[in-house]
Amino acid sequence: MNLSNLEAISPVDGRYRRAAAALGKYFSEGALINYRVQIEVEYFIALCRLPLPPLKGIGQKDFASLRKIYKDFSLDDATRVKDIEKVTNHDVKAVEYFLKDKFDELGLAAYKEFIHFGLTSQDINNTALPLSIKQAYLAVLKPALAEVCAYLENKTRDWADIPMLARTHGQPASPTTIGKELYVFVDRLTVQTDLLQTIPFSAKFGGATGNFNAHQVAYPDVDWIAFANHLVNKTLGLTRSRVTTQIDHYDNLAAFCDNFKRINTILIDLTRDIWTYISFDYFKQKIKKGEVGSSTMPHKVNPIDFENAEGNLGVANALFEHLAGKLPISRLQRDLTDSTVTRNIGVPLAHTLIGLKSLMRGLKKLIINADVIRADLQRNWAVVAEAIQTILRREGYPQPYEALKALTRTHKIINQKAIAEFIASLDVSPAVKDELLEITPENYTGIIDF
Repeated sequence: MNLSNLEAISPVDGRYRRAAAALGKYFSEGALINYRVQIEVEYFIALCRLPLPPLKGIGQKDFASLRKIYKDFSLDDATRVKDIEKVTNHDVKAVEYFLKDKFDELGLAAYKEFIHFGLTSQDINNTALPLSIKQAYLAVLKPALAEVCAYLENKTRDWADIPMLARTHGQPASPTTIGKELYVFVDRLTVQTDLLQTIPFSAKFGGATGNFNAHQVAYPDVDWIAFANHLVNKTLGLTRSRVTTQIDHYDNLAAFCDNFKRINTILIDLTRDIWTYISFDYFKQKIKKGEVGSSTMPHKVNPIDFENAEGNLGVANALFEHLAGKLPISRLQRDLTDSTVTRNIGVPLAHTLIGLKSLMRGLKKLIINADVIRADLQRNWAVVAEAIQTILRREGYPQPYEALKALTRTHKIINQKAIAEFIASLDVSPAVKDELLEITPENYTGIIDF
């Protein structure tokens, strides 16, 4: 049955289908089946290479034919597996039977009982899942995140020297620059993405309860631990969890979710700051012909891309939170709660991707409004009070903080004239007065270190 985007329950497959479509290759039901087929095939080939005595008749030509099963995997193949599952009521067993049919077609029927030999379903699922996550991250999520970070860093360079009124507790504070404040997010994201690189994509491979019971009893002379390490670590490019129950303990997947949650939290912080700067009129937004900002107010140009990003990143984090908290917990050697939960791993990654794309659109629309930023600084000459009282401390002036507090902590307008008159009244040398008069909201920005 072909569903229209308008019939989808989830906006990931409906309204935002185009933005998240790239992840379908990794997290759709068909993709999961394909990954399972790949693991089964690569496991069988690894058994042949040991070699197990009954499999000595299989060579490189057969390996190429076997790999074509998953490399050329089609929607019809996935449908066939689902049809088998209707009978078995077991998704991984359906893959095994699908492959047995393929072995018949390839003239390998004599070897088909070594498909899924000694394995439990989670030896397949707990390698298919991390492989899909790793490939989706490297091919889709990592480039999307890198694009946002690179663009943001370029803009921080462009705006590095544009002074801006800072706000702490929402109130005027010591000036900074637009570029530096945005670079704060670049620096935070860099640290967290670097940390993300250190988390292994872990896989479980060890039989029904993780001890290679069936393997060892059938072929006690084979080093099954070395075999599994090579298959998982070298052939599949994952990291094998050495001691497990029937399932992977998911600790590294939880760390991956937690790390992505922190990245998304930083991005939410960024969207809210930019939203606020837009509300201050520090940024204008490029106007797209034909777009409507409000159904009733014609003048509106809303920061919808930043709002959309914030919302989607928030949904992603709620799901990452559940995954990270639930998956490392399993009753005794295994319960089934992880099965339905892990099927949703693509959802928070999809909402993250949607959020990244929305954020990127928003960033590209920003136009700096230097006149408003400059005017805001000029309205807040009181922020140079910190500089003045600090120099007065250096000079040994009595109670400088209190003197500046008496001047500025009022409801009166503190402008350049008021500051100049205050400096003129000070009992300090002409040189110090000249030094103080040089300080302005525009040049009192400290050290911009990036």
